[in-house]
Amino acid sequence: MQTHRHTISAPHGSVHCELTSYHFGPPGGRKAYIQAALHADEVPAMLVAQSLRTRLQLLEQQGRLSGQVVLVPAANPFGLAQVINERPFGRFDLATGINFNRGYPQLGAQLAASLATRLGPDAAANVRLVRGHLRELVAAWQAASDLALLKKTLLSLAIDADVVLDLHCDNEAVLHVYASSAQVPEIEPLARLLGAGALLHADLAGGDPFDEACMRPWAELAARAGPQVPLPLACVAATIELRGETQVDYATAALDADAILRYLSLRGIVALDAVALPPASCRATPLTGTQRLDAPHAGMLVYLRALGDRVATGDAIADLIDPATGQTTTLRAGVDGVFFARLSHRYVIRGMNVGKIAGVHPIREGNLLSL
Repeated sequence: MQTHRHTISAPHGSVHCELTSYHFGPPGGRKAYIQAALHADEVPAMLVAQSLRTRLQLLEQQGRLSGQVVLVPAANPFGLAQVINERPFGRFDLATGINFNRGYPQLGAQLAASLATRLGPDAAANVRLVRGHLRELVAAWQAASDLALLKKTLLSLAIDADVVLDLHCDNEAVLHVYASSAQVPEIEPLARLLGAGALLHADLAGGDPFDEACMRPWAELAARAGPQVPLPLACVAATIELRGETQVDYATAALDADAILRYLSLRGIVALDAVALPPASCRATPLTGTQRLDAPHAGMLVYLRALGDRVATGDAIADLIDPATGQTTTLRAGVDGVFFARLSHRYVIRGMNVGKIAGVHPIREGNLLSL
């Protein structure tokens, strides 16, 4: 194992921050990149990363890493330092209001401008050429702020990987996975190994999140080059939401880490014994089919259905009760699907998102991710 420390703050800034990455296995072959808690206070993700670090050290000692794994166990030191009234606040940068998992550069157009005529009939050679150029593009990015430097550093560690896994958690949720529609067949085994309650996919989720920044250049370049040029989508990327914020225990983290390592074994990066896939616990559904349940007024929130329940259109999901008058509004499912995420707070104000249902049929468009 090699430990790298990356300075992500300006020399004359008011704070000094470092990002730590751990590198396991031989470089130069297949590569996986795993980061945890880009939204900082996502403890389930960080605990899974600790379990992965221990297991990867052992696998490396046993000579069972056939590729390289880069692990960033705490991907957002800036967010970890943000606290408001004794509560961590890691989703947004307090200085700018920017979501730490939005606004990553999309490099497809730059790739196409410089590489479209240089790609040849050899798919492996094309992949090597694209990876080298992606590294150059990220290295040339002039980061004008500490936040941009954090993004550049993370992207530089991940941009040439075969597999990119971005570990997060929701407020309250069953485990669910976000992926590109084009890569559902590659991600579906991961969802099965993790026992995911939902696998949500989209061509573009909106907001330019980290996983798209790693995968999307390949898809855009392949589309511009045309079917006559052999260019696989050589980076399989996904965001994994590891249930809810308070679901923090060693046993669950160990199971999640084991599932991730078994997936890396299927991808030829970790050498484990034969991996048997369990039955699918969910079906892949379009992110455009996800219904948001938003509070129409303030009130006490009483859920009537459990996370992971399959619900039908019209089913009562929660009651919203005005504490002064007792007036009750019942929030109902507008789609058939899986009730996979909800809010931990039990008093809400008007407009707050209090639940999500993974439906099969598209019902919305535009920016598909929450802010």
